[in-house]
Amino acid sequence: MPDQKDPADIRQLLDRIETGAQGRDFVSIGEMLDSVGRRSFGPMVLLVGIILVTPFSGLPGVPTIMGMLTLLTLGQILLGRQHLWLPGWIVKREMSRQKLMKGLHWLRPFARKIDRLIRQRLTLLVDGPGLYLMALGCMVIAIVMPATEVVPFSASLAGLALVAFGLAMVARDGLVAVFAWSISLIGPVLLVQNLGN
Repeated sequence: MPDQKDPADIRQLLDRIETGAQGRDFVSIGEMLDSVGRRSFGPMVLLVGIILVTPFSGLPGVPTIMGMLTLLTLGQILLGRQHLWLPGWIVKREMSRQKLMKGLHWLRPFARKIDRLIRQRLTLLVDGPGLYLMALGCMVIAIVMPATEVVPFSASLAGLALVAFGLAMVARDGLVAVFAWSISLIGPVLLVQNLGN
């Protein structure tokens, strides 16, 4: 696929996934990654987060696979690799186009509302060291992702944090980055409290 600019918001990302899925009965994770771009942090993190906040996160193994995908991809980008390697069993994992379209349709009303709120601001938090800190934060979330398989709603909470990180990266919105860090830091505390009750 020729080089293209990163999607600027959630709607553009959803549009690219839908376009890439046209004419297919099943769509693989690798094909979705190709649609949104594999060469930068933001689109990949945003895609993983979106998958995790949809009902797809309830499928057995999906949170773990998304965690591995995040960890492997961001790790290689941080190391400066230009050609990313991902295990075939991850990129070949498929879902039906019909289910994918239902998920995208479910997300679009939320996407329109969120996209109206994001813009470039507080860019110091999302450029240079700020960007790499966000990437490391996403990797920490990815490491604990397998544990979300057994804690109700925790995968969606992790997905929300990744959506916020991804949005902050693609829109260069430092305020969204602050929101993402808040979810990442407060979310585990809330989950522990709920488990204790």
